Amino acid sequence: MKLHDFYYDLPPELIAQTPLRDRSASRLLTLDKHTGAYSDRHFTDIVDLLQPGDCLVLNDTRVIPARLLGVKDPTGSAIEFVLLKRLGEAELAGKDYPAPKYPELPDHCFWEVLLRPGKRARPGSVFDFGEGATPQELMQSPMLRAEIMEIIDGGNRIVRFNFRGAFEEILDRVGIVPLPPYIKEKLDDPERYQTVYSRENGSAAAPTAGLHFTEELLDRIRAKGVATAFVTLHVGLGTFRPVKEDNIEDHLMHSEYYEVTPEAAAAVNAAKASGGRIVSVGTTSCRVLETAADDEGVLRPGSGWTDIYIYPGYRFKILDALITNFHLPESTLLMLVSALAGREHVLAAYRHAIEERYRFFSFGDAMIIQ
Repeated sequence: MKLHDFYYDLPPELIAQTPLRDRSASRLLTLDKHTGAYSDRHFTDIVDLLQPGDCLVLNDTRVIPARLLGVKDPTGSAIEFVLLKRLGEAELAGKDYPAPKYPELPDHCFWEVLLRPGKRARPGSVFDFGEGATPQELMQSPMLRAEIMEIIDGGNRIVRFNFRGAFEEILDRVGIVPLPPYIKEKLDDPERYQTVYSRENGSAAAPTAGLHFTEELLDRIRAKGVATAFVTLHVGLGTFRPVKEDNIEDHLMHSEYYEVTPEAAAAVNAAKASGGRIVSVGTTSCRVLETAADDEGVLRPGSGWTDIYIYPGYRFKILDALITNFHLPESTLLMLVSALAGREHVLAAYRHAIEERYRFFSFGDAMIIQ
């Protein structure tokens, strides 16, 4: 299939810039994946659309303050880092980096990062981050110092951060939660870009289909006899990377870390065995399910990295229904929902949503495909 097959024209004023005051006050478009029939509902109607015995699968990842604003040492010129992936022993095997040279900052960790502007970040360059009022004060007393180790494919860098104490606590003080590039408004409350059930730190972007749920709504869903299972997929910025190949099969997917606990696998498999539906909240949960399920549709516990690429022609192994937001034109996420419901059905539903002035993308309205 061609990339342009997944294009639609979206008026820019329909891109939601801020979240609604009430998370669950969004609209909900229902789409029958078999017939293409759609209808307009409210998100709280999700309780009526789920059935006893179903299993709702949610991604419990939490967005970290992955955007860092700092200065280059010793020039004081501004730099922006975005943390992409923390690197462990396996990723660093065979690397021969020089020893840290900052005894005042004895602790360290390695990350793959995106930088702007990249030209200032050659191997050996040093950058400082913290709460200093001026670049000079920041360089004199940084909370966090980064040294560029190497440039890797795609222009990203491997960086060694030096600090004192717990990296996560320092990140909470100096970092900023990154928002998607199409959101131009400042977010007053960063928790509104987190799901109410987020708990596993690691994402650079939120699993936004889950933003519509409140604790009260989840309680109502469970009271109806619907099971809930939590999986983890740490969303990378690659989720916003545009597809550039005209033939969509030539696109290379980014890799993201996932985890399925034995408890989550047991809940999903029990629902499947008893005839219940497996309902994924978001494309991230869907990618975990389809990665970790075997060919017989049994979900296996485990963890690792997934670069699964789902587009029309894909045969789902375990997923029955999907709760999702509206996705960017020509994106891999739009291709995923098209694989589930058919491209023609999805684009027809999107045209209806535009006509009815639905709110699009991360802080926008939702749809359920079933």
